[in-house]
Amino acid sequence: MEFLEIVGGARLKGTIDISGAKNAALPIMAASILVDGETTLHNVPDLADVRQMQLLLTRLGVKAERDDEGVMRLCVKDEMNVCAEYNLVNKMRASVCVMGPLLAKRKRAQVSMPGGCAIGDRPIDLHVRGLEGLGADHDLVNGDVILRAKKLTGTDIFLGGPFGSSVTATANVMMAATLATGRTVIDSAACEPEIVDLAAFLNACGARISGQGTPQIVIEGVESLTGTEHSIVADRIEAGTYMIAAAITNGDVEVRNARIDHLQAVVDRLRRVGVIIERAEQGISVSSSRRLEPVQATTQPYPGFPTDLQAQLMVLLCLADGNSMITEKVFPDRFLHVGELNRMGAMLRKEGPTVIIEGVKRLVGAQVMASDLRASAALVLGGLVAKGTTRIHRVYHIDRGYEQIEKKLAGVGANIRRLQE
Repeated sequence: MEFLEIVGGARLKGTIDISGAKNAALPIMAASILVDGETTLHNVPDLADVRQMQLLLTRLGVKAERDDEGVMRLCVKDEMNVCAEYNLVNKMRASVCVMGPLLAKRKRAQVSMPGGCAIGDRPIDLHVRGLEGLGADHDLVNGDVILRAKKLTGTDIFLGGPFGSSVTATANVMMAATLATGRTVIDSAACEPEIVDLAAFLNACGARISGQGTPQIVIEGVESLTGTEHSIVADRIEAGTYMIAAAITNGDVEVRNARIDHLQAVVDRLRRVGVIIERAEQGISVSSSRRLEPVQATTQPYPGFPTDLQAQLMVLLCLADGNSMITEKVFPDRFLHVGELNRMGAMLRKEGPTVIIEGVKRLVGAQVMASDLRASAALVLGGLVAKGTTRIHRVYHIDRGYEQIEKKLAGVGANIRRLQE
């Protein structure tokens, strides 16, 4: 089993290139099921989740090949299989994104209830409700969701959930609606840049989608979609993670390819902490003062502060001069990293969906265990600034969403390496 070993104390300085967004690449890959002809995607990150989706698509009759330059070519070769089986889906929640494309193109979808990170309950009822609105029938058989529809018909669909809009449900319904008859209006749609990128890809294939990036998306159904070329948008969560890495080490880093317009809520909180953030010619430059101010933050659906950067911000606030507070409004149970950070000398107290953070002078190296993708990143950030050596186990979590994280950080001065137990 691999682990990351980090000797803390190095000040990060230099340039980090941001990869394509995992959360954009996965649904766009799934959308290739809808397309007649070849799809060519650029800037596809080399991640465990991407490889898992590639394997799933192969089982569903899609030829999917990625080269060393991040170019992936996809083409449907066989439309017989409609079953996304348990041994593939249970490893990655985004596998559920094949549900809408399979239903629209092959009239049937059988998808095992999805797996992924242990960050709390994430039911797929919004997905099913949206697809039923388009005309599908569904059953739950032996843990599989089975959807059938001889024809999909456009309609008005509300996708609001108890913790706001759902990105993957919006993606699923939007993909299915592209081949539905008539007009579909999705209200309370997710506004994330990854949804905008998916819509851009589908429109390039011949879809007629408008309103993406707002809470109301309108889809005029078309008869077919054809292959195209598309470049995956830069990963705003990876960018935010490295911005916090620069800040926590009192570094000076240019996060290249990052889009500041996708990170306004993050920029706002970091500037209040005392981080200096400026637009750079090819991305964002980040440095920080030695004194970090305490702040309050609440995670929300985009354009609010992203839940996927909650753990990373928490590590930074561990070193602030005073008490901070983070409230999780998207996944209220997403605090498995709290115990591990306390093992490193943090002073964190969980009260319901809120964590009270008492600033400390320093963190100390320790043996810690990653529990999910973003918690893994938080532990890496803690290790970068901790006194002594930190070893992070179960790094397969971090490989799901960060491309060569140890190489990127070592490239700007971090003392980090991947070892085998």
